[in-house]
Amino acid sequence: MRVALLTEGARPHPERGAGAWCDRLAEGLPEHEFELYLLTGQAAARRVSPAWRGAHDLALWGRRPRGRAPGALRGRQYARAYEELVRALVLPGERAGFGAGLYRLAALAREDGGTLPTFLASAHARRVLERTWRLPGAQTSAGQPLVRDVLVAADLLEQCLRPLSAPWYGTAPGGLGAADVCHVVGGGPAALPALVARQLHGVPFVVTEHGPYLREQYLGHREAPYTWPVRALLLSFFRALTGETYRQAAILTPGSAHDQQWQRRCGADPARTRVVYEGTPAVDRPAAGPEPRRPTLVWAGALEPGRDTELMLHAFARVRAELPAARLVVHGEEVAPGYLAHCAAVAERLGVAGAVDFAGRPGSLAEAWQGGTVAVFSALSQRSPRLLADAMLSGRAVVSTDVGVAREVVGPTGLLVPARDPRALAGACLALLRDEERRSRLGLAGRLRAQERFAVEPVIGAFREIYLELVSQHPAFPEGGGTGGGGRAPRPFARPAEYWLADGARGRDDRDGPDGRREAGGGGAGARPPADGRHGPLAALPAAAGPGPEVTRPAGPALAEAV
Repeated sequence: MRVALLTEGARPHPERGAGAWCDRLAEGLPEHEFELYLLTGQAAARRVSPAWRGAHDLALWGRRPRGRAPGALRGRQYARAYEELVRALVLPGERAGFGAGLYRLAALAREDGGTLPTFLASAHARRVLERTWRLPGAQTSAGQPLVRDVLVAADLLEQCLRPLSAPWYGTAPGGLGAADVCHVVGGGPAALPALVARQLHGVPFVVTEHGPYLREQYLGHREAPYTWPVRALLLSFFRALTGETYRQAAILTPGSAHDQQWQRRCGADPARTRVVYEGTPAVDRPAAGPEPRRPTLVWAGALEPGRDTELMLHAFARVRAELPAARLVVHGEEVAPGYLAHCAAVAERLGVAGAVDFAGRPGSLAEAWQGGTVAVFSALSQRSPRLLADAMLSGRAVVSTDVGVAREVVGPTGLLVPARDPRALAGACLALLRDEERRSRLGLAGRLRAQERFAVEPVIGAFREIYLELVSQHPAFPEGGGTGGGGRAPRPFARPAEYWLADGARGRDDRDGPDGRREAGGGGAGARPPADGRHGPLAALPAAAGPGPEVTRPAGPALAEAV
């Protein structure tokens, strides 16, 4: 089948973030045809994996678009749809109008051949935004928006809405309407093309979030260089977009149970949500070698208040008082200006500066864990499993504050302590530093647990089933059809779902008709599927509305014995 994968990225660095994950997914499912649709900061040179059938870029952030302005009639139509969308963002009683305004803008952009960005960057659009934003009862966070707020917000909304006018729609080659499934990785504006493709062509889509997009927007906008009214409007846009995405998605695949709870708070249906952990090739990395001679605690992460390096220093002062030979190695780059100097001053005040090494960013995380006896995490919020899992893969015993995904990732293979409690953190570190047999046992158990939960193969298998499940339960729409009404009725499957279970050859068998449809008795267009919409081998797959299990390997006897 053809899978259209939509994500934000920054070429030419595909090895960072979602890019590497997307490449691994496409390479792991060679029986399907993957096409990449990438929203980038600016047009850039592209290095595409051979697994991709094709790749398309759209510059999402950057200079204002230049092009033909819409005519007077089309400008008024754009203005009405844009006003409906903005009213949904600023007026609490009109939240339901977001989707209607969004799809109306997309339909007008498709009819008019790409004048939507020019309209959104025009003075006409800014007047609509200003008039609507200043209506009585509008939520502006702090007073009436000023003219400069309107100018900044208009530019930001134009950039967020650019995907509505992308040249990716329709059923021609390279169009999303020709895809069997859309897969959105990361959420946010990357979901806009999938929403439009579903509205126009009935193409189902999956959303994968390794960290909910809306949560990251909440955290990032505290430091954003905008006034409070602009921040409030942008967050309202992302809340509305997230809600619409969660409502329309066929399946949501958060990267952890912690992310799943966030999605539910944002309106996700638990019946359409299943956890799929983010796989990593690092599971095949050999374990760290012998421990250092001196008892050493190793801490890694961004140097910022949220990681609470100060807690680690206070706990280490207690460790040092009981174990004078102990040392602490801190790996990480300074994210908050002045925080490194602050931590150095804290270490000096506590009298442990001589035993603390601020080593900066390591050449690799494997080198960081290699230089420690115990890996320690003191964060106030642990949003991603990645760093914890990497430490566990090294085979070193792990101590972590019990926040975010820590309990879910570490489980019974490490020690968890309350946040902001230096006494508890120091006690856990001392317990492991003084007990070599326990360190070894927990380190082995943690490595096996991480290998089982974060291997690439279970992730590939999960999405293989999800894609087949969706294509078996969602009928295709002909050109001009769609879910919005006015089109023809849904077309039954041209081929049965078994056709997509490729074994290396995707040609028609002797029962296929001349147009690829399965003839009578073959379960094709003329056959009536079972009442649940599934047939053939796919009947054994879980229903699309059912909550899937966590994608992990079953715990083997080695793990049970190690724990």
